[in-house]
Formats: sequence, C-alpha cells, structure tokens
Amino acid sequence: MPQLEVDGATLTYDDEGPRDGEGVPLVFVHGWTANRHRWDHQVAHFAEARRVVRLDLRGHGESSGAGVRRIDDLAQDVLALLDHLEIERFVIIGHSMGGMIAQTIALTHPERVERMVLVNSIGRMAYSRGRALLMAASTLAPFKLFVAANIQRAFAPGYPREEIREYVRASADTPREVVMTLYGAMRAFDVLDRVGDIHAPTLMVHGYHDIQLPLAQMLRMAKAYPDAVIRVLDAGHELPVEKPAELTAALDRFLTDSGQAGGGGQP
Repeated sequence: MPQLEVDGATLTYDDEGPRDGEGVPLVFVHGWTANRHRWDHQVAHFAEARRVVRLDLRGHGESSGAGVRRIDDLAQDVLALLDHLEIERFVIIGHSMGGMIAQTIALTHPERVERMVLVNSIGRMAYSRGRALLMAASTLAPFKLFVAANIQRAFAPGYPREEIREYVRASADTPREVVMTLYGAMRAFDVLDRVGDIHAPTLMVHGYHDIQLPLAQMLRMAKAYPDAVIRVLDAGHELPVEKPAELTAALDRFLTDSGQAGGGGQP
C-alpha cells in the first residue's frame, strides 16, 4: 500500500497496470466522503492493458490530513502525486467532487490533460433559494444524521438498502472536520464561466435520478464545453457503484473511439 507525504497529509494510492500499456495513464479521483475503492470495477477492467492510478484524497479512506477550504488544494495534492510518479500527461476521471478537482486541473494545467471524464459532476452548485436554505439547515443536524441523509439520497430508488447502509457507515468514518470543511469547499466551487476554456475532449456521464447534483445542472454546464460527449444512465449520484459495468463501458468507448472525441454528444 504505497503512500506519499504531501503538505501535512499522507496520501494512500494505487498504481497498477503495465507502465508501457495502451495510451497515457488513467487517473481516477473519488468524491466527497468516498474513497478510492469506488473505482474498483473500472480499475480492474482498465489495469489489464494500461497504467491506472487512484488515491484516497486527504482525510478520506486510508489517507490522513485535515480538510481544506478550496478544491484547488485537493487538485494540488493530485498533481503532487502524479509528479511523484513521474506522470506528465494523463486522462483524468473524477466523480462528483473528484470531477471538480478534474476541472480545476484541466484549467490550470491544460497541457497535462489528454482527456477528461466527469461523472455526476458540475461546474457550480446552483439551487433555488428554498433548496439552498434546506441544505444550509442540514449542516446543523447531528453529524452522523447529516452524513446519512446525504448518502442515502445519493442512490436511485430501488438500490439495495443494506448496501446503502454500508456506504453510510464508511462515509461517517470520514472525520467530521474533513466532511464539513469540504462541504463548504464544494459549495464555493465555481468554474462555470470558465469551462469553455477547457479544450480537452470531455465525456460527461450523469445519473438521470441524481438529486445531489441534478442532471439539469450538468446539461447547463455541458453547453459551454466546446468538445464534449454526454451520456445519461438510469442511476442516481453514485454511478461508479450503482451502474459499474455501464460506466466502464462508456469510459471504454470514449477512450478507444477517436470519433467520440469531437462534437457535442446527445443525451
């Protein structure tokens, strides 16, 4: 289990697959309160033929470290790991908050991002006044209740309850300070007016039933991307585990079919 010390945090990561495999390395970045194992299905598939890197973000999973107030700081952690591994150019794949990190890297280091995949992610969290007040009020609830409410509603109706309870327990193990600080960082994240500057071919995969980061918000962002493919799957916010095979297939098509790298896709 390799680890890297970065700015007061110990990052745990996996570096799998052949170093001389197909294409540039794939870099998987998980979301808020999750860990690198959200990508188990995708990593098992792609590591057979190409180099694959994934990490537990600071304070998550098996990584230590305090929360940070800016998504940019998490992006710097990811870049520090890639520099350590001597990976200059890569495909970055981010889920939810991980997609915010991916967009940040694509904007600040465009020369390093060959392609980008955003899974259930957006460029700005925008809600009605009533919804925003409800979300703000939820932060006043007891911590475990706050986590449970957010994780339970992340899954589409019909997802097995016993599996949801396991994800709730795992998320609640994330330190409260990390969870709440990064919740604020996501609320403050806003690159919506800048995403038109991202020219890396981009795939956006979203769950139709996502109420955490609604599909309409992703589509609003997608209009600004000059080079995007869109896929909408019958799932909620937790696509990597709700529809792992379907997500892996969408990634595979995007990475292997050069024809999908240009032009706006259709839902």
